[in-house]
Amino acid sequence: MSQQFYDVVVVGGGASGLMCALTAGYRGKKVLLLDSSNKVGKKILMSGGGRCNFTNLFVEPDNFISSNPHFCKSALSRYTQWDFIALVEKHRIPYHERKHGELFCDDSAKDILKMLLDECTDANVLINTSCQINAIQHKQGDSEHYQLTTNLGTFSTTSLVIATGGLSIPTLGGSGFGYELAQQFNLPLKERRAGLVPFTFSDQIKPITERLSGLAVDVVMETDTKKQSTSFRENMLFTHRGISGPSALQLSNYWQAGEAVVINLLPEIDAYEWLLELKSTQPKALLRTLLTHKLTKNLISELQTLFWAKRAETPIAQLSDALLKEIADSIQYWKVKPAGTEGYRTAEVTLGGIDTDVISSKTMECKTQKGLYFIGEVLDVTGHLGGFNFQWAWASGVAAGESVK
Repeated sequence: MSQQFYDVVVVGGGASGLMCALTAGYRGKKVLLLDSSNKVGKKILMSGGGRCNFTNLFVEPDNFISSNPHFCKSALSRYTQWDFIALVEKHRIPYHERKHGELFCDDSAKDILKMLLDECTDANVLINTSCQINAIQHKQGDSEHYQLTTNLGTFSTTSLVIATGGLSIPTLGGSGFGYELAQQFNLPLKERRAGLVPFTFSDQIKPITERLSGLAVDVVMETDTKKQSTSFRENMLFTHRGISGPSALQLSNYWQAGEAVVINLLPEIDAYEWLLELKSTQPKALLRTLLTHKLTKNLISELQTLFWAKRAETPIAQLSDALLKEIADSIQYWKVKPAGTEGYRTAEVTLGGIDTDVISSKTMECKTQKGLYFIGEVLDVTGHLGGFNFQWAWASGVAAGESVK
């Protein structure tokens, strides 16, 4: 098979790769997109429960985690959520807003993938799937270029864009390819770990989460740290393996191994003041009966076993104010220590990645390696839950697509 030349070769057919390819294609560049999977966009298809939370109405730099919090600002300001919404509307894809400005397809994530593929077709982008890359070499001389040796042949390009994502969900194509390539070119990496991922437990909390599996509760969860704590108010979901749901997933990005997390099961009220009021108005009632106004019976039963088992049959009037304060604090400052997380198997993102100090925030080109670009999740930029990682994919993809030579 002879060597084929393209202006731009994009490695990775996810959100950022497709966006970069079509953007470069519309500039008249000859673009080839390579993906190792049998079809592109697998992570797009499974996102948002199959409805694709494709962006958010309220995108701010504070919604992103990076060692350099300023890095994401340039790309996000030049290709905004409104730009992507306009593209969605151009293709007449019906969508709706959920809480916190999250935007989802009415029908299916397939609509977003079809939109991107249709745009790639219009931009004359060639897409090759089931492509295994065996080697990438930087050739210098009269015509400086990158040579990719693959099972589909040898390709060369002056602009090589790496959009291979992170280590999360390997069944959908997650791999360390981008990091390995970065190391090949002596680029620094920030420590990587699973993000937006459920917590697991190995202590007495594990059987509780098993018994409560499937129960969702509106809570505030926060990190228990001497440094500045981080908190999120969202649903928390008990599972057979531990705790999940939006609040847990968000907090996992900030949690460090060995730390506890604090759960407020009654975020709307001051539980102690409320219990004191009930003590005077319903003195004969049992605590578990009173709590049914706020929490489910099975959750109350577990809390009772944990925090006031010996006084379970004692009317509230006979409970001291000090004990009520203790119980209230136990419910509003329930401290649990995860054994860990479910890891990359179920993580939605990979925290850390290629150090942004060696990447241009305007073009996504490597400062020390001409013609080499990195976009999307492979970089040390991670968004919160709620469409922010997709917006980073779109924005970084466009930034590279507009600047490739």
